Amino acid sequence: MSKSDKKRKMSLAGLLIAIGIVYGDIGTSPLYVMKSIVAENGGIANVNREFIVGSISLVLWTITLLTTVKYVMIALRATNHGEGGIFSLYALVRKRAKWLVIPALVGGATLLADGTLTPAVTVTTAIEGLKNMKFGSAIPVSSQNMVIGITITILLVLFSIQFMGTRMIGKSFGPIMLIWFTFLGVVGLVNMSSDWSILEAINPVCAIKILFSPANKVGILILGSVFLATTGAEALYSDVGHVGKANIIGSWPYVFICLALNYLGQGVWILQNPNFHTSGNFNPFFEVVPENLRIFAIILATIAAIIASQALITGSFTLVAEASGLKFLPKMNIIYPSDKKGQIYIPSINKMICAVTIAIVFLFRTSHHMEAAYGLAITVTMLMTTILLFEYLGKKQKPLALRILFLIAFAFIEGMFLISSMTKFMHGGYVTVLIAGFILGIMYIWFYGNKIRDKRESRNAYVRLDEYTDMLTKLSHDEDYPIYATNLVYMAKVKYNKFIKREILYSILDKRPKRAKAYWFVTVNVTNEPFTAEYAVNTYGTKNVINVQLFLGFKKQTSVNVYIRQIVHDLIADCTIEPQPQDYTTTPGRNVGDFSFVIVNDVISPRTQLTGFEKWMVEARVGLQNLSSNPASWFGLEYADTVVERVPLILGRPNPSYIKRVAPKDYSNLK
Repeated sequence: MSKSDKKRKMSLAGLLIAIGIVYGDIGTSPLYVMKSIVAENGGIANVNREFIVGSISLVLWTITLLTTVKYVMIALRATNHGEGGIFSLYALVRKRAKWLVIPALVGGATLLADGTLTPAVTVTTAIEGLKNMKFGSAIPVSSQNMVIGITITILLVLFSIQFMGTRMIGKSFGPIMLIWFTFLGVVGLVNMSSDWSILEAINPVCAIKILFSPANKVGILILGSVFLATTGAEALYSDVGHVGKANIIGSWPYVFICLALNYLGQGVWILQNPNFHTSGNFNPFFEVVPENLRIFAIILATIAAIIASQALITGSFTLVAEASGLKFLPKMNIIYPSDKKGQIYIPSINKMICAVTIAIVFLFRTSHHMEAAYGLAITVTMLMTTILLFEYLGKKQKPLALRILFLIAFAFIEGMFLISSMTKFMHGGYVTVLIAGFILGIMYIWFYGNKIRDKRESRNAYVRLDEYTDMLTKLSHDEDYPIYATNLVYMAKVKYNKFIKREILYSILDKRPKRAKAYWFVTVNVTNEPFTAEYAVNTYGTKNVINVQLFLGFKKQTSVNVYIRQIVHDLIADCTIEPQPQDYTTTPGRNVGDFSFVIVNDVISPRTQLTGFEKWMVEARVGLQNLSSNPASWFGLEYADTVVERVPLILGRPNPSYIKRVAPKDYSNLK
C-alpha cells in the first residue's frame, strides 16, 4: 500500500491532522458571527427570543446545506488525483466547454482575495477580547490603537516565518484545534443547560420565518452576517489533498456538533442578558465564558486565529501554484521548505498578502468594520464552484434532472447570500471587489494573452533541433568567430526530444552568431518525489549539440547550475563530448570550460499584425512576464553567468512592406 493510499484511509492520526489543518477558518467563525448578527439588528437591546432562535436556525441550516451537503457530501467526490479546490475542479471539467474557464478565473480570484481578509478579521477579533480587560488594577489593552498594534505584530511575525514551512508548527495544529473545538462545545453546552428550549432552532421553519419577521429589522440582509458561519467551506474542499477525504468526512461531525453547541450557547446567554450594557465592544463569544476563564479563552482564540490565518496563507500559496500550472498566472519562484510537495512557500505572494492584510487592518481598524468586507468574496467563489460542480455531475453522467435540481437549489441559496453581502459594498465590500478584480485582471491577461499568442503564432514557431546540428557543429569549429562561451546553455523546453522554439536558434545563429565548444539545451522536468536527481542526454550523433532532460525532485529544481557541471564531467569522461582543457586556471587538471546560461524572453515585434485589443492583451502579458520574478531564480542561476535575452515575437501575418528606389535628388531644400 502506497503512502498516498494510507493517507486517504481514515485513522486517528489522520482525523487529528484534518482537525488541525482543514477547519481553521470555519472553526473561528463563532468569534464574530453572533456578534455581527446582533450588531446589524441594532444591538442586544433590540433582539428578542424569536430573533435569536431564528438567527441561530439560519446559521445551523446554512452550515448544514452549504458545508455538509454541498462540500462534504458532494464536492469531496470531485477530486483530481486526490487534490481539491476550484482549480482542480476546473481541470476535471475544462474539456466540456471553453467558457468554464470564466467561473474558474472568477472563483480563484475571489478565493485569493478572501485569503487576505481572513488573517485580518480573525486575529483582530481575538485581540479585541483583551480590550479593557482588567488584570488586577491594570488594563494593559485600553484602546483600539493598542489592539491594532498587537494585531500587526502578530501578523508580521506570522508572515515572517512562512519561509520555514509548516512542518514543525503543523504537528501541534491538530491537538490545539481539538482543544479549541472541545472548548467551543463545552462552553456552549454549559450555557445551554439553563435553557434547553433553545434547541427549537434546529427546526428549519424558524430559519424561514425570521427572514420575514418584524423582529428582524434588516430582513433578508441578515444573510450577509449569517453567511460568515460557513466561510471556511471552500477551504475545506481545497485542503482535501493534504489529509484525504475519508479523514474530513470522519472528523466533520464532531466539528459541526461543537460549532452548533457554541452558537446555541451564545444564543442562550444573549436571551438571559437583555439589559447587558456595552461600551461598543460587545462580543457574546467572550461573554459566555466565565470571567475567571476569559483570559484562557482569549489566548486560545488568538492561537486558533493564527492557525486559521496560517491555513489560508499556505492555501493561497497552493492556489497560486495551481494557477501557474494552468497558465492563469506567470511562473513564480517556488520554495519547498519540507520534503512534502504540498508544503510550498512563494516569497512574492507572501509579501503581497502580508502588505494587503496589514493595509486592511489599518484601513478598517475594528473587526466590526472588517466583517463588512468579509464574506462577499467567498460567496462568489461558492457560486462559481456550484457551476463547475454542475458540469462535473454531467461528466459523471448523473441524471439531468438531478443536476438541474442541484444547480437551482445551491445557486438560489448562494445567490441570496451574495445579494445580502452586496449591500455591504459601500461599507467595505468594495475593498474585496477591488482586490479580487485586480487578481482577476492579472489572470485574465495572462491566460488570454497566452491564448492569443499561441493562436497567432506562426505554424513554424517550432523547428527540429536535429535539423540544425550540422550548422551548430560547423559554427562551433569556425575560428572566424570569437568564442562566446565554452558551454552555452539554453534553458529551453525541448518537446518530444527534438522540437524547439525557433527563437532559441535565432538567438544563437541570427543575433550575431554565438560560437561555443558545446551547445546545451536543458529541459527541467519536476517530479512528484522530493529528491529525484536523474538526467538523460541526446547528442544527435554529435559532440557539440546536447539535449539534456533533467528529472529533478521538487526540492532539487533550483540546483541546475550544479547538475550541469556534473553532467559535463560525466560526458567528457565517457567521450560523449570533446574535452575542454583550460590553460589558465587555479585548478590543476581542470578539463571543463566556462559556462554562460541564456534564458530567452519574448518582446513584441513592431511587425506584429494584431487588432488593437489582441495586441494590447499580448503586450500586457509580456509586461507581466517582465515584472514577475527573475527567471534565473527558477533554476538557481542567480550567481551564474546568466543572460536574459529578448527576441522579437512576430504574431499574425505581417504585410510585406517595400520602399521604392528612385534616382538621386537634390535634398538641400528639405529640413
